Amino acid sequence: MQLAEDVLALVAGRGEAEVRVTGGNLALTRFANSFIHQNVGEEGDEVSLRVAVAGRVGSATTTNTNREALSRFVDEAVERAELQPVDEDWPGLSSPGPGTAIDQFDPATASASPSTRAAMVAEFVAAGPGMRAAGFCSTQGTEVAFANSNGLRCEGRFTQATLDGIHQTDSSAGSGHATAVRLVDVAAAEVGGLAADRARRGVGAYDIKPGEYEVVLGPECVATIVAFLAFYGFNAKAYAEGQSFVAIGDQQFDAGLDLVDDVTDPRAMALGFDNEGTPRRPLALISGGISKAIAHDRRTAAKAGTESTGHAVPGGEVYGPVPTTMFLSGGATSVEDLIAGVDRGLYVATFNYCRVLDPKTMVVTGLTRNGTFVIENGRITGAATGMRFTQSFVAGLGPGRVLGVGDDARWADSEFGPGVVHAPTVRLAGWSFTGGTEA
Repeated sequence: MQLAEDVLALVAGRGEAEVRVTGGNLALTRFANSFIHQNVGEEGDEVSLRVAVAGRVGSATTTNTNREALSRFVDEAVERAELQPVDEDWPGLSSPGPGTAIDQFDPATASASPSTRAAMVAEFVAAGPGMRAAGFCSTQGTEVAFANSNGLRCEGRFTQATLDGIHQTDSSAGSGHATAVRLVDVAAAEVGGLAADRARRGVGAYDIKPGEYEVVLGPECVATIVAFLAFYGFNAKAYAEGQSFVAIGDQQFDAGLDLVDDVTDPRAMALGFDNEGTPRRPLALISGGISKAIAHDRRTAAKAGTESTGHAVPGGEVYGPVPTTMFLSGGATSVEDLIAGVDRGLYVATFNYCRVLDPKTMVVTGLTRNGTFVIENGRITGAATGMRFTQSFVAGLGPGRVLGVGDDARWADSEFGPGVVHAPTVRLAGWSFTGGTEA
């Protein structure tokens, strides 16, 4: 906090100012061809400053924290703000108030050694004998201090550990992933075993005809769906601009689905405040399939005549507020039983390279990757080559379309990164596949 205070003091009343200092460490152990080939780490502080001078707003970021450099940094940020046009939507600074006390920090994870991560990699590799393994194991400890010239002060910290990788044969690959607050909770052998099983099953993959298939989607697929719904739909900026699919109060999703953004959940890896210092509290986005709310930052809230929900993110002036700690309700059905209920369909492990074609209907096109399998008479009978899909994510999860929800909810990777969505496997009535990966 002292560094944040020092930066505020350098602004010296020349404008409204908010400072965010992010410190800690990030370490990464990479492996390929079943050997560790890289271990890297970084540690230090990053200072982000936003200044408003008579409604003219400028921002800057630096990692050079010596006194002289910081003085130049602040002077340049103020000068930059003075040269900007007046921001008519500038909402002003957050005010002090009751915070959200969260401390999701594990010292052992923050200080994990290269040898500790190497042991995790060894377990992953050993789960696929005779295969080639590749991926990474990462650990990070993040501490953030926030201060503004309106008197608001808040601090928070969290840790995150991730193991992500694939096992490969000469003709197939299978993926595995785990993310948790504590490295000790990442089951490396289990993650490696899942990747190896998918790789084995993927041998002899064959083309199947495009069309609509009943699907069982793994947590990584579901996490990508949820992340896209949040970024493009449950986003007050997109909503205000008429680009969002969300209709508050409407039954847009299956009645069995609940989605909440909740940093207070002990499994979360997040801070108790957002990028503007606003406290983050649980926000129900979907309840019983009904769209309930959208995420606001101070800018969108001021325009809508409401209050911020604590979802300001870096770059939010462009992208809008985004939920980033989401939990999709899990079920009580095993993945095996979800598959057993399918007469003919596909199991898909992960999506890749998803792109929105129409945000209003959330029609998205993308590819399947590292595990696409044919289901016949309730069991996996073979592997399919990669498929392209073109599907509305809203319609895919629509009323009556969710036929089962798995009991395997976990932090899953997505195209927005790990630690954003906690999701289970789901069985859906249909998914539109439009061709192979070359189509």
